Amino acid sequence: MAYDNPVIPGFHPDPSVCRVGEDYYLATSSFEYFPGVPLFHSRDLVHWRQLGHVLDRATQLPLHGAKASGGIYAPTLRHARGRFWMVTTNVSAGGGRQLICHAEDPAGPWSEPVVAHLGEIDPSLTFADDGRVYLQASGGRRGIVQCEIDPETGTALSSEQVLWTGAGWRYLEGPHLFQRGGWWYLLCAEGGTEAAHCVTIARSRSPWGPFEGCPRNPILTHRGLDTPLQNTGHADLIQDHAGGWWMVFLAVRGIGYPPAHHLGRETCLAPVTWDADGWPVVNRGAAVEPRMDVPTLPVHPWPTPPARDRFAGPGLAPCWNWLRNPLPGSWSAGPDGLRLVATPWRLDDNEAQAWIGRRQQHLACRFSAQLSELSGGDGAEAGITVRACETHHDDLAVALRGGRRVLLLRRRIGLLSVVVAERDVGDGAVELGIDAEPELYRFGLRRPDGGLDELGRGETRYRSTEIAGGFTGVFLAMYAQGPGAQARFPHADYAGL
Repeated sequence: MAYDNPVIPGFHPDPSVCRVGEDYYLATSSFEYFPGVPLFHSRDLVHWRQLGHVLDRATQLPLHGAKASGGIYAPTLRHARGRFWMVTTNVSAGGGRQLICHAEDPAGPWSEPVVAHLGEIDPSLTFADDGRVYLQASGGRRGIVQCEIDPETGTALSSEQVLWTGAGWRYLEGPHLFQRGGWWYLLCAEGGTEAAHCVTIARSRSPWGPFEGCPRNPILTHRGLDTPLQNTGHADLIQDHAGGWWMVFLAVRGIGYPPAHHLGRETCLAPVTWDADGWPVVNRGAAVEPRMDVPTLPVHPWPTPPARDRFAGPGLAPCWNWLRNPLPGSWSAGPDGLRLVATPWRLDDNEAQAWIGRRQQHLACRFSAQLSELSGGDGAEAGITVRACETHHDDLAVALRGGRRVLLLRRRIGLLSVVVAERDVGDGAVELGIDAEPELYRFGLRRPDGGLDELGRGETRYRSTEIAGGFTGVFLAMYAQGPGAQARFPHADYAGL
Protein backbone atom coordinates (compact mmCIF):
# COMPACT_ATOMS: atom_id res chain seq x y z
CA MET A 1 0.00 0.00 0.00
CA ALA A 2 1.37 3.41 -0.94
CA TYR A 3 0.82 6.67 0.88
CA ASP A 4 2.01 10.23 0.42
CA ASN A 5 4.14 12.39 2.70
CA PRO A 6 3.42 14.75 4.30
CA VAL A 7 0.41 13.00 5.84
CA ILE A 8 -0.68 16.33 7.36
CA PRO A 9 0.48 18.98 4.89
CA GLY A 10 1.01 22.64 5.62
CA PHE A 11 2.26 24.25 8.83
CA HIS A 12 1.87 21.35 11.30
CA PRO A 13 5.24 20.92 13.06
CA ASP A 14 6.42 18.98 16.12
CA PRO A 15 3.88 16.13 15.86
CA SER A 16 3.07 14.06 18.93
CA VAL A 17 0.85 10.98 18.68
CA CYS A 18 -0.98 8.54 20.96
CA ARG A 19 -3.27 5.54 20.46
CA VAL A 20 -6.50 4.45 22.13
CA GLY A 21 -7.54 1.05 20.80
CA GLU A 22 -7.66 1.45 17.01
CA ASP A 23 -7.92 5.24 17.11
CA TYR A 24 -4.94 7.55 16.79
CA TYR A 25 -4.69 11.17 17.90
CA LEU A 26 -2.03 13.70 16.99
CA ALA A 27 -1.22 17.24 18.13
CA THR A 28 1.10 19.86 16.63
CA SER A 29 2.54 23.27 17.47
CA SER A 30 0.57 26.44 16.68
CA PHE A 31 2.80 29.37 17.82
CA GLU A 32 0.99 32.78 17.73
CA TYR A 33 -2.24 31.47 16.19
CA PHE A 34 -5.45 30.88 18.12
CA PRO A 35 -6.95 28.43 19.01
CA GLY A 36 -3.79 26.58 19.97
CA VAL A 37 -2.60 22.98 19.51
CA PRO A 38 -4.59 21.58 16.57
CA LEU A 39 -5.75 18.04 17.28
CA PHE A 40 -6.23 15.31 14.64
CA HIS A 41 -7.84 11.86 14.52
CA SER A 42 -6.96 8.86 12.34
CA ARG A 43 -7.75 5.17 12.02
CA ASP A 44 -4.75 4.29 9.82
CA LEU A 45 -1.98 6.85 10.65
CA VAL A 46 -2.17 8.07 7.04
CA HIS A 47 -5.52 9.85 6.76
CA TRP A 48 -6.14 12.52 9.39
CA ARG A 49 -9.11 14.75 10.14
CA GLN A 50 -8.99 17.72 12.46
CA LEU A 51 -11.20 17.40 15.54
CA GLY A 52 -10.50 20.88 16.88
CA HIS A 53 -7.93 22.41 19.21
CA VAL A 54 -6.78 21.72 22.76
CA LEU A 55 -6.43 25.38 23.79
CA ASP A 56 -9.57 27.09 22.52
CA ARG A 57 -10.20 29.59 25.33
CA ALA A 58 -8.28 32.78 26.01
CA THR A 59 -7.94 31.73 29.66
CA GLN A 60 -5.96 28.69 28.48
CA LEU A 61 -3.89 30.57 25.93
CA PRO A 62 -3.27 34.32 26.32
CA LEU A 63 -1.51 35.56 23.19
CA HIS A 64 -1.94 39.33 23.23
CA GLY A 65 1.31 40.93 22.12
CA ALA A 66 2.85 37.58 21.14
CA LYS A 67 5.57 38.11 18.56
CA ALA A 68 5.73 36.16 15.33
CA SER A 69 6.76 32.56 16.15
CA GLY A 70 5.98 33.15 19.82
CA GLY A 71 3.16 31.33 21.61
CA ILE A 72 2.83 27.55 21.59
CA TYR A 73 5.89 25.32 21.19
CA ALA A 74 6.00 21.53 20.79
CA PRO A 75 3.06 19.87 22.57
CA THR A 76 3.10 16.26 23.71
CA LEU A 77 -0.13 14.24 23.61
CA ARG A 78 -0.66 11.12 25.72
CA HIS A 79 -3.52 8.89 26.94
CA ALA A 80 -3.37 7.46 30.46
CA ARG A 81 -5.61 6.98 33.50
CA GLY A 82 -8.67 7.10 31.25
CA ARG A 83 -7.85 10.61 30.06
CA PHE A 84 -6.05 12.48 27.34
CA TRP A 85 -3.17 14.64 28.53
CA MET A 86 -1.41 17.46 26.72
CA VAL A 87 1.64 19.41 27.85
CA THR A 88 3.19 22.37 26.04
CA THR A 89 4.94 25.72 26.50
CA ASN A 90 3.49 29.16 25.79
CA VAL A 91 6.85 30.89 25.33
CA SER A 92 5.12 34.27 25.17
CA ALA A 93 4.16 33.74 28.81
CA GLY A 94 7.67 32.67 29.76
CA GLY A 95 9.78 29.58 29.00
CA GLY A 96 10.06 26.91 31.67
CA ARG A 97 6.35 27.19 32.53
CA GLN A 98 4.95 23.93 31.16
CA LEU A 99 1.16 23.86 30.74
CA ILE A 100 -0.67 20.58 31.42
CA CYS A 101 -4.30 20.03 30.36
CA HIS A 102 -6.51 16.95 30.33
CA ALA A 103 -9.81 15.85 28.79
CA GLU A 104 -12.08 12.83 28.80
CA ASP A 105 -12.86 13.39 25.11
CA PRO A 106 -10.09 14.55 22.74
CA ALA A 107 -12.64 16.80 21.01
CA GLY A 108 -12.93 18.68 24.31
CA PRO A 109 -13.61 20.42 26.49
CA TRP A 110 -10.06 20.47 27.85
CA SER A 111 -9.27 21.58 31.37
CA GLU A 112 -7.70 24.86 32.34
CA PRO A 113 -3.94 24.27 32.39
CA VAL A 114 -1.90 23.72 35.50
CA VAL A 115 1.70 24.90 35.45
CA ALA A 116 4.78 22.77 36.04
CA HIS A 117 8.19 24.43 36.28
CA LEU A 118 10.92 22.53 34.47
CA GLY A 119 13.56 23.28 31.87
CA GLU A 120 12.81 25.67 29.05
CA ILE A 121 10.71 24.32 26.13
CA ASP A 122 9.42 21.10 24.51
CA PRO A 123 7.88 19.33 27.52
CA SER A 124 6.79 15.69 27.46
CA LEU A 125 4.87 13.40 29.83
CA THR A 126 5.60 9.75 30.58
CA PHE A 127 3.08 7.65 32.50
CA ALA A 128 5.09 4.71 33.84
CA ASP A 129 3.71 1.22 34.46
CA ASP A 130 4.24 1.65 38.22
CA GLY A 131 1.95 4.70 38.34
CA ARG A 132 4.67 7.33 38.47
CA VAL A 133 4.53 10.27 36.06
CA TYR A 134 7.66 11.90 34.67
CA LEU A 135 7.97 15.28 32.99
CA GLN A 136 10.84 15.89 30.57
CA ALA A 137 11.86 19.11 28.82
CA SER A 138 14.72 20.69 26.98
CA GLY A 139 17.01 22.37 29.49
CA GLY A 140 18.94 24.30 26.87
CA ARG A 141 22.70 23.78 27.06
CA ARG A 142 22.28 21.57 30.13
CA GLY A 143 20.57 18.85 28.07
CA ILE A 144 17.29 17.00 28.62
CA VAL A 145 15.99 17.45 32.17
CA GLN A 146 13.36 15.51 34.11
CA CYS A 147 11.40 15.47 37.33
CA GLU A 148 8.59 13.36 38.73
CA ILE A 149 5.31 15.29 38.94
CA ASP A 150 1.67 15.15 39.91
CA PRO A 151 -0.04 15.85 36.55
CA GLU A 152 -3.25 16.96 38.23
CA THR A 153 -1.56 19.90 39.95
CA GLY A 154 1.79 20.29 38.21
CA THR A 155 3.56 19.88 41.54
CA ALA A 156 7.10 18.50 41.31
CA LEU A 157 7.58 15.33 43.36
CA SER A 158 11.33 15.17 42.88
CA SER A 159 14.22 17.47 42.10
CA GLU A 160 15.21 18.24 38.51
CA GLN A 161 17.84 15.95 37.02
CA VAL A 162 19.74 16.01 33.73
CA LEU A 163 19.05 12.79 31.76
CA TRP A 164 21.19 13.11 28.63
CA THR A 165 23.36 15.68 26.93
CA GLY A 166 22.75 14.35 23.43
CA ALA A 167 24.74 12.80 20.60
CA GLY A 168 26.83 15.88 19.94
CA TRP A 169 24.75 18.24 17.83
CA ARG A 170 23.36 21.61 18.87
CA TYR A 171 19.88 22.33 20.24
CA LEU A 172 18.99 19.10 22.04
CA GLU A 173 15.18 19.30 22.13
CA GLY A 174 11.87 17.46 21.75
CA PRO A 175 12.34 14.64 24.30
CA HIS A 176 9.94 11.70 24.54
CA LEU A 177 10.61 8.96 27.12
CA PHE A 178 8.97 5.53 26.80
CA GLN A 179 9.38 1.91 27.88
CA ARG A 180 10.00 -1.12 25.65
CA GLY A 181 11.42 -4.54 26.41
CA GLY A 182 12.91 -3.65 29.77
CA TRP A 183 14.53 -0.49 28.44
CA TRP A 184 13.70 3.17 28.82
CA TYR A 185 14.18 4.94 25.50
CA LEU A 186 14.70 8.69 25.19
CA LEU A 187 13.87 10.02 21.72
CA CYS A 188 15.17 13.53 20.94
CA ALA A 189 15.70 16.11 18.21
CA GLU A 190 19.11 17.68 17.57
CA GLY A 191 20.87 19.92 15.08
CA GLY A 192 18.38 22.79 14.99
CA THR A 193 15.24 22.79 12.90
CA GLU A 194 17.09 23.64 9.66
CA ALA A 195 19.11 21.49 7.23
CA ALA A 196 21.07 19.73 10.01
CA HIS A 197 17.93 18.63 11.87
CA CYS A 198 17.91 15.01 13.02
CA VAL A 199 16.40 12.44 15.38
CA THR A 200 18.57 10.75 17.98
CA ILE A 201 17.84 8.17 20.65
CA ALA A 202 19.37 6.86 23.88
CA ARG A 203 18.36 4.20 26.38
CA SER A 204 18.78 3.12 29.99
CA ARG A 205 17.51 0.47 32.36
CA SER A 206 16.23 3.26 34.61
CA PRO A 207 14.07 6.29 33.78
CA TRP A 208 16.78 8.35 35.52
CA GLY A 209 19.67 7.01 33.46
CA PRO A 210 22.50 6.82 32.79
CA PHE A 211 21.50 6.90 29.11
CA GLU A 212 23.67 5.52 26.31
CA GLY A 213 23.21 6.78 22.78
CA CYS A 214 22.41 4.56 19.84
CA PRO A 215 25.64 3.73 17.94
CA ARG A 216 23.82 4.63 14.70
CA ASN A 217 22.73 8.12 15.81
CA PRO A 218 21.14 9.98 14.21
CA ILE A 219 18.46 7.40 13.41
CA LEU A 220 16.78 9.87 11.03
CA THR A 221 18.27 12.77 9.10
CA HIS A 222 18.18 13.96 5.49
CA ARG A 223 21.06 16.40 5.70
CA GLY A 224 23.18 16.21 2.57
CA LEU A 225 20.71 13.91 0.79
CA ASP A 226 19.08 14.70 -2.56
CA THR A 227 15.46 14.10 -1.54
CA PRO A 228 12.40 16.39 -1.63
CA LEU A 229 11.82 16.06 2.12
CA GLN A 230 14.40 17.99 4.12
CA ASN A 231 15.05 19.22 7.69
CA THR A 232 13.64 15.95 9.08
CA GLY A 233 13.39 15.79 12.86
CA HIS A 234 11.34 16.35 16.03
CA ALA A 235 9.69 12.95 16.10
CA ASP A 236 7.43 10.70 18.15
CA LEU A 237 7.04 6.91 18.07
CA ILE A 238 3.83 4.88 18.12
CA GLN A 239 3.02 1.17 18.12
CA ASP A 240 -0.09 0.48 16.06
CA HIS A 241 -2.89 -1.89 17.07
CA ALA A 242 -1.48 -4.61 14.78
CA GLY A 243 1.91 -4.50 16.51
CA GLY A 244 3.84 -2.45 13.96
CA TRP A 245 5.87 0.63 14.82
CA TRP A 246 5.84 4.05 13.16
CA MET A 247 7.49 7.41 13.50
CA VAL A 248 5.78 10.75 12.97
CA PHE A 249 8.17 13.64 12.38
CA LEU A 250 8.42 17.04 10.77
CA ALA A 251 9.96 17.82 7.40
CA VAL A 252 9.92 20.62 4.84
CA ARG A 253 9.55 20.78 1.07
CA GLY A 254 12.02 23.27 -0.35
CA ILE A 255 11.32 25.03 -3.65
CA GLY A 256 13.81 26.50 -6.12
CA TYR A 257 17.52 27.00 -5.63
CA PRO A 258 18.74 27.54 -3.08
CA PRO A 259 15.73 25.69 -1.67
CA ALA A 260 13.24 27.73 0.35
CA HIS A 261 10.13 26.39 2.09
CA HIS A 262 7.06 28.54 2.63
CA LEU A 263 4.39 26.03 3.73
CA GLY A 264 6.16 25.51 7.02
CA ARG A 265 7.25 22.30 8.70
CA GLU A 266 4.83 19.47 7.90
CA THR A 267 3.92 16.15 9.55
CA CYS A 268 5.34 13.04 7.88
CA LEU A 269 5.19 9.31 8.60
CA ALA A 270 7.70 6.45 8.28
CA PRO A 271 7.72 2.78 9.28
CA VAL A 272 10.03 1.63 12.08
CA THR A 273 11.56 -1.77 12.80
CA TRP A 274 13.84 -2.87 15.65
CA ASP A 275 17.28 -4.41 15.10
CA ALA A 276 18.75 -7.38 16.91
CA ASP A 277 20.31 -5.08 19.52
CA GLY A 278 16.99 -3.43 20.35
CA TRP A 279 17.47 -0.12 18.51
CA PRO A 280 14.85 1.40 16.20
CA VAL A 281 15.51 1.55 12.44
CA VAL A 282 13.54 4.15 10.47
CA ASN A 283 12.38 3.08 6.99
CA ARG A 284 15.02 0.29 6.93
CA GLY A 285 17.71 2.93 7.05
CA ALA A 286 16.68 4.56 3.76
CA ALA A 287 15.57 8.14 3.18
CA VAL A 288 11.87 8.83 3.66
CA GLU A 289 10.28 9.78 0.36
CA PRO A 290 7.17 11.77 -0.59
CA ARG A 291 5.70 8.55 -2.00
CA MET A 292 6.04 5.60 0.37
CA ASP A 293 5.26 2.08 -0.89
CA VAL A 294 5.20 0.11 2.36
CA PRO A 295 2.65 -2.09 4.18
CA THR A 296 0.19 0.01 6.15
CA LEU A 297 -2.83 -0.44 8.36
CA PRO A 298 -6.15 -0.96 6.57
CA VAL A 299 -6.93 2.30 4.81
CA HIS A 300 -9.55 4.50 6.47
CA PRO A 301 -9.99 7.79 4.58
CA TRP A 302 -12.27 10.57 5.80
CA PRO A 303 -14.74 12.54 3.67
CA THR A 304 -13.09 15.42 1.85
CA PRO A 305 -14.16 18.77 3.37
CA PRO A 306 -16.06 21.01 0.93
CA ALA A 307 -13.98 23.62 -0.87
CA ARG A 308 -16.44 26.37 0.01
CA ASP A 309 -17.12 27.64 3.52
CA ARG A 310 -20.17 29.89 3.93
CA PHE A 311 -19.42 30.71 7.57
CA ALA A 312 -22.92 29.75 8.70
CA GLY A 313 -21.83 30.15 12.32
CA PRO A 314 -21.94 30.63 15.16
CA GLY A 315 -18.41 29.19 15.29
CA LEU A 316 -15.84 28.44 12.61
CA ALA A 317 -14.60 25.19 11.07
CA PRO A 318 -11.46 23.91 12.83
CA CYS A 319 -9.23 24.78 9.87
CA TRP A 320 -9.68 28.51 10.58
CA ASN A 321 -7.56 30.48 13.03
CA TRP A 322 -7.26 33.95 14.46
CA LEU A 323 -4.00 35.81 14.70
CA ARG A 324 -3.59 35.90 18.49
CA ASN A 325 -6.70 36.14 20.68
CA PRO A 326 -9.55 37.82 18.79
CA LEU A 327 -10.97 40.97 20.34
CA PRO A 328 -14.67 40.79 21.30
CA GLY A 329 -16.82 42.23 18.53
CA SER A 330 -14.10 41.97 15.87
CA TRP A 331 -15.80 39.07 14.09
CA SER A 332 -19.02 37.11 13.78
CA ALA A 333 -20.30 34.27 11.63
CA GLY A 334 -23.89 33.56 10.67
CA PRO A 335 -26.41 33.27 7.82
CA ASP A 336 -24.94 36.31 6.02
CA GLY A 337 -21.39 34.96 6.22
CA LEU A 338 -18.32 36.25 8.01
CA ARG A 339 -18.24 39.81 9.34
CA LEU A 340 -15.00 41.53 10.36
CA VAL A 341 -14.73 44.79 12.29
CA ALA A 342 -11.29 46.41 12.31
CA THR A 343 -9.32 46.64 15.54
CA PRO A 344 -6.88 49.50 16.22
CA TRP A 345 -4.07 47.39 14.71
CA ARG A 346 -2.97 46.60 11.18
CA LEU A 347 -1.33 43.64 9.46
CA ASP A 348 2.12 45.04 10.31
CA ASP A 349 1.43 45.03 14.07
CA ASN A 350 1.96 42.19 16.52
CA GLU A 351 -1.42 42.61 18.18
CA ALA A 352 -4.92 41.22 17.65
CA GLN A 353 -6.35 42.09 14.23
CA ALA A 354 -9.63 41.55 12.41
CA TRP A 355 -8.07 38.56 10.68
CA ILE A 356 -9.23 34.98 10.10
CA GLY A 357 -7.08 32.56 8.12
CA ARG A 358 -6.21 28.98 7.30
CA ARG A 359 -2.97 27.20 6.48
CA GLN A 360 -1.85 26.86 2.88
CA GLN A 361 -1.51 23.09 2.60
CA HIS A 362 -0.66 22.57 -1.08
CA LEU A 363 2.18 23.96 -3.15
CA ALA A 364 -0.40 24.56 -5.89
CA CYS A 365 -3.83 25.74 -4.78
CA ARG A 366 -6.58 28.29 -5.28
CA PHE A 367 -7.93 30.55 -2.57
CA SER A 368 -10.81 32.98 -2.97
CA ALA A 369 -13.05 35.06 -0.74
CA GLN A 370 -16.08 37.07 -1.79
CA LEU A 371 -16.14 40.59 -0.36
CA SER A 372 -19.72 41.82 -0.57
CA GLU A 373 -19.67 44.82 1.79
CA LEU A 374 -17.07 47.34 2.90
CA SER A 375 -17.70 50.46 4.96
CA GLY A 376 -15.60 52.87 6.96
CA GLY A 377 -13.65 56.07 6.69
CA ASP A 378 -11.09 57.13 4.14
CA GLY A 379 -8.32 54.51 4.15
CA ALA A 380 -10.51 51.62 5.32
CA GLU A 381 -9.77 48.37 3.51
CA ALA A 382 -10.63 44.68 3.49
CA GLY A 383 -9.33 41.77 1.51
CA ILE A 384 -7.20 38.65 1.57
CA THR A 385 -3.57 38.18 2.52
CA VAL A 386 -0.73 35.69 2.19
CA ARG A 387 0.98 35.86 5.59
CA ALA A 388 4.29 34.56 6.80
CA CYS A 389 4.65 37.16 9.59
CA GLU A 390 4.13 40.88 10.27
CA THR A 391 7.05 41.85 8.05
CA HIS A 392 6.40 39.44 5.17
CA HIS A 393 2.96 39.35 3.56
CA ASP A 394 1.06 40.05 0.31
CA ASP A 395 -2.30 41.83 0.56
CA LEU A 396 -5.02 41.96 -2.10
CA ALA A 397 -7.66 44.42 -0.94
CA VAL A 398 -10.43 46.83 -1.74
CA ALA A 399 -9.67 50.21 -0.15
CA LEU A 400 -11.78 53.35 0.28
CA ARG A 401 -9.95 56.45 -0.98
CA GLY A 402 -11.60 59.85 -1.36
CA GLY A 403 -14.97 58.38 -2.26
CA ARG A 404 -13.43 55.80 -4.67
CA ARG A 405 -13.07 52.05 -4.30
CA VAL A 406 -9.60 50.92 -5.27
CA LEU A 407 -8.38 47.36 -5.82
CA LEU A 408 -4.76 47.17 -4.67
CA LEU A 409 -1.94 44.68 -4.31
CA ARG A 410 0.60 45.47 -1.59
CA ARG A 411 3.84 43.64 -0.81
CA ARG A 412 5.69 43.75 2.51
CA ILE A 413 9.23 42.34 2.50
CA GLY A 414 11.11 43.30 5.65
CA LEU A 415 11.28 47.08 5.94
CA LEU A 416 9.97 47.53 2.38
CA SER A 417 6.20 47.95 1.97
CA VAL A 418 4.86 49.08 -1.40
CA VAL A 419 1.64 49.02 -3.42
CA VAL A 420 2.75 47.26 -6.59
CA ALA A 421 -0.53 47.55 -8.53
CA GLU A 422 -3.91 49.20 -8.18
CA ARG A 423 -6.99 50.10 -10.17
CA ASP A 424 -10.47 51.45 -9.54
CA VAL A 425 -13.17 48.90 -8.90
CA GLY A 426 -16.90 49.54 -9.00
CA ASP A 427 -19.51 49.03 -6.32
CA GLY A 428 -20.87 45.60 -5.48
CA ALA A 429 -19.42 42.26 -4.54
CA VAL A 430 -15.98 41.20 -5.76
CA GLU A 431 -14.36 37.77 -5.65
CA LEU A 432 -10.76 38.22 -4.52
CA GLY A 433 -8.53 35.37 -5.63
CA ILE A 434 -5.07 33.90 -5.30
CA ASP A 435 -3.70 31.17 -7.57
CA ALA A 436 -0.66 29.56 -5.97
CA GLU A 437 2.04 27.68 -7.82
CA PRO A 438 5.15 26.24 -6.15
CA GLU A 439 7.23 29.34 -6.96
CA LEU A 440 4.63 32.02 -7.67
CA TYR A 441 1.45 33.65 -6.36
CA ARG A 442 -0.97 35.28 -8.81
CA PHE A 443 -3.42 37.85 -7.40
CA GLY A 444 -6.60 39.24 -8.93
CA LEU A 445 -10.37 39.02 -9.27
CA ARG A 446 -11.89 35.59 -9.66
CA ARG A 447 -14.16 35.25 -12.69
CA PRO A 448 -17.39 33.18 -12.70
CA ASP A 449 -15.60 30.57 -14.84
CA GLY A 450 -12.96 30.14 -12.10
CA GLY A 451 -10.23 32.00 -13.96
CA LEU A 452 -8.34 34.97 -12.59
CA ASP A 453 -8.20 38.52 -13.92
CA GLU A 454 -4.66 39.08 -12.73
CA LEU A 455 -3.61 42.27 -10.96
CA GLY A 456 -0.09 41.18 -10.03
CA ARG A 457 2.29 38.43 -8.98
CA GLY A 458 4.73 37.63 -6.20
CA GLU A 459 7.39 34.98 -5.56
CA THR A 460 6.60 32.38 -2.90
CA ARG A 461 10.20 32.40 -1.61
CA TYR A 462 9.69 35.83 -0.04
CA ARG A 463 7.20 34.13 2.30
CA SER A 464 9.61 31.31 3.17
CA THR A 465 11.32 30.65 6.47
CA GLU A 466 14.68 31.12 4.77
CA ILE A 467 13.80 34.79 4.08
CA ALA A 468 11.03 35.70 6.55
CA GLY A 469 12.53 33.73 9.44
CA GLY A 470 10.56 32.11 12.23
CA PHE A 471 9.06 28.66 12.68
CA THR A 472 5.67 28.92 10.99
CA GLY A 473 4.25 28.61 7.46
CA VAL A 474 2.00 30.57 5.14
CA PHE A 475 -1.57 31.40 6.12
CA LEU A 476 -4.23 32.54 3.64
CA ALA A 477 -6.58 34.91 5.41
CA MET A 478 -9.36 37.49 5.22
CA TYR A 479 -8.90 40.77 7.04
CA ALA A 480 -10.23 44.28 7.61
CA GLN A 481 -8.20 47.26 8.78
CA GLY A 482 -8.18 51.04 8.80
CA PRO A 483 -10.54 53.76 10.09
CA GLY A 484 -13.88 52.20 11.04
CA ALA A 485 -13.49 49.35 8.53
CA GLN A 486 -16.29 46.78 8.53
CA ALA A 487 -16.48 44.01 5.94
CA ARG A 488 -18.64 41.04 5.03
CA PHE A 489 -17.35 37.88 3.35
CA PRO A 490 -20.27 35.58 2.34
CA HIS A 491 -17.93 32.71 1.52
CA ALA A 492 -14.35 31.59 1.03
CA ASP A 493 -12.98 28.75 -1.13
CA TYR A 494 -9.80 26.70 -0.80
CA ALA A 495 -8.81 23.87 -3.15
CA GLY A 496 -5.52 22.08 -3.60
CA LEU A 497 -4.46 21.39 -7.17
